[in-house]
Amino acid sequence: MYWTLELASYLDDAPWPATKDELIDFAIRTGAPLEVVENLQAIEDEGDMYESIEEIWPDYPTEEDYLWNEDEY
Repeated sequence: MYWTLELASYLDDAPWPATKDELIDFAIRTGAPLEVVENLQAIEDEGDMYESIEEIWPDYPTEEDYLWNEDEY
């Protein structure tokens, strides 16, 4: 399983919180690339609800990962 920013962006509008099956259904209905569906299928599912992409892809970049300071602009 691998994620990129482009692949993760297909889940931006997902109905969070959601189960694995709901996310797979959302990805298929919205025409996300096959890689997104495959990544979601590869998740070890214990019936958990996922609150955001960060719970699926722990390395998802956040604003803290960027070096700019918005106060300077």
